[in-house]
Amino acid sequence: MKTVVVTGGAGFIGGNFVYHMLEKHPDYKIVCIDCLTYAGNLSTLNTALKNPSFKFCKANICDRGSIYGIFEAERPDIVINFAAESHVDRSIEDPEVFLRTNILGTQVIMDACLKYGASRFHQVSTDEVYGDLPLDRPDLRFTEETPIRTSSPYSASKAAADLLALAYHRTYGLPATISRCGNNYGPYHFPEKLIPLMITNALNDKPLPVYRQGLNVRDWIYVRDHCEAIDLIIHKGRTGEVYNIGGGNEMQNIDIVRRICRELGKPESLISFVTDRKGHDLRYAIDSSKLRKELGWTPRTEFEDGLHRTVRWYLENREWLEGIISGEYLSYCERMYGNR
Repeated sequence: MKTVVVTGGAGFIGGNFVYHMLEKHPDYKIVCIDCLTYAGNLSTLNTALKNPSFKFCKANICDRGSIYGIFEAERPDIVINFAAESHVDRSIEDPEVFLRTNILGTQVIMDACLKYGASRFHQVSTDEVYGDLPLDRPDLRFTEETPIRTSSPYSASKAAADLLALAYHRTYGLPATISRCGNNYGPYHFPEKLIPLMITNALNDKPLPVYRQGLNVRDWIYVRDHCEAIDLIIHKGRTGEVYNIGGGNEMQNIDIVRRICRELGKPESLISFVTDRKGHDLRYAIDSSKLRKELGWTPRTEFEDGLHRTVRWYLENREWLEGIISGEYLSYCERMYGNR
């Protein structure tokens, strides 16, 4: 039996990855580490907690003593680091916590991997480390060779963690891989990001805040397709390599919002254009050919089907949604969008 540590497993992508691994590798022991910040929700793991192959540990990845204690007890074979502060707007509001968690926390996890002999460390990163592409050049895509050119404290912190992982691979021989993915959507997504925010607000007939005219373009991928890609990388990917993961679904933000309105039968008059984000990236587009050629991965989910499933999930899980919308979240939304 292999032991797999998943940091940030009570969050959106990490939680979906936990379920993916429990389904695809029932002979593995899955250990989740999460400090349960505002975006980490233990109720996301309610079903996993009933599985004897799953274990939850509450700890902050920056707490070296706690992390070493878990690694001492579990002796993981594979470690996947999802744990991160990930919302660009929050990073603009408070950069320090992003630098601490995303850089120093990653260092602690990698040190633990070296100390306790993990056979694979995987860093889950983002296409945002590449900066952005012009709207009038649809022929351009991010490849693994695209230079790092960050735009926000969030993307800078993730780029720093990526570079640190590659340095640990070269200097200490850490068996590390890195994946950089586009925008994810699907179940269990905290409603501060575009799709869950629009679904949540539309369900409650609240304004749908869209930056500027909503012309920014993102490459969307259904979260379970992302999880399958990471599963392939940690088992078959070459150490010391970076792999891009893209869904091949480039869309303007405004078109996403309009589709959600149609799915929910809500009027587009709910759309409210607000002052643009500082340093807002124009377009992301990912070239995943390396991953496709080396490991045979392709995304399975068409965007229309994935969005329909996502909207249906939120409709059927209103209790989960209401349970995580706290006073802190409401005050944050007011700060971000109330006067813009």
